[in-house]
Amino acid sequence: MSQLLPTGTALPPLPYLLAVSVGLAVVGVGLRRRRPPVTPAVVVAFAPWMATGAAGYALYQVGAVPGVLAPLFGSPVVYLTTFLVAGTVWLTVADRSATEWAPSTTPGVLAGTGSGLLLALVGVGLRYALANESLTLAGPLRALALSGTVTAGLWLALRSRVGVTGLPGLLALFGHTLDGLSTAQGIALGFGEQTPLSAVLIDAGHGLPPAELFGTAWLFVLVKLALASAVLFAFREYVREEPAEGSLLLGLVAAVGLGPGVHNLVLFAIA
Repeated sequence: MSQLLPTGTALPPLPYLLAVSVGLAVVGVGLRRRRPPVTPAVVVAFAPWMATGAAGYALYQVGAVPGVLAPLFGSPVVYLTTFLVAGTVWLTVADRSATEWAPSTTPGVLAGTGSGLLLALVGVGLRYALANESLTLAGPLRALALSGTVTAGLWLALRSRVGVTGLPGLLALFGHTLDGLSTAQGIALGFGEQTPLSAVLIDAGHGLPPAELFGTAWLFVLVKLALASAVLFAFREYVREEPAEGSLLLGLVAAVGLGPGVHNLVLFAIA
């Protein structure tokens, strides 16, 4: 089983694990009782929180997290910690509009608080990198810009068929595009792949002719783009018939791509 998990996966000390577990249980009960509406806007508003957990783990890897907090930033507990905070914020605004984008609505508050926390973590990372003379922005920014361009092109090509998935679908497509292209950039910078299955794909494409033109991670990028596109096609009817559940599942799909993608960008920039 350990060979299927990313390198560095480990549980925190028991007191931390219990604290997070109890907190999640309380938030889970609260959300179940209040049942705040799940809309495409709410799902997309969680995107900064997905990025926040990923950025926190990157800081943990380079030792930029204070010792007493460090156990909460390891993998995979950092994502549970992040949802604990995000879920608490969600509970506090559960009675507000879940469809409108405004500073005081549920999507606005979720996106605003998540973005603020993300910027704070990125600021910590930049300060660490400047202090250690390890700041490298060109590669990560290139991967981010290319991901946006590729996502836009794919969405324009697929929108007539998968447009019903809306912003959650677009977020899922961008997340997995970012994961693929940022991984390729990391390989070019000399970083190794932490996820065993991804490493297998990268190794498989290394010796094939396209690697000379597109880099050794070309097969991994291609598979990510194909799978993300296939998910949007598969979810079309589900989102049409069950918008809340379909959007929520697309949000989970997006998190699986966006989290690792943002982690890559932050780690490559500061390490």
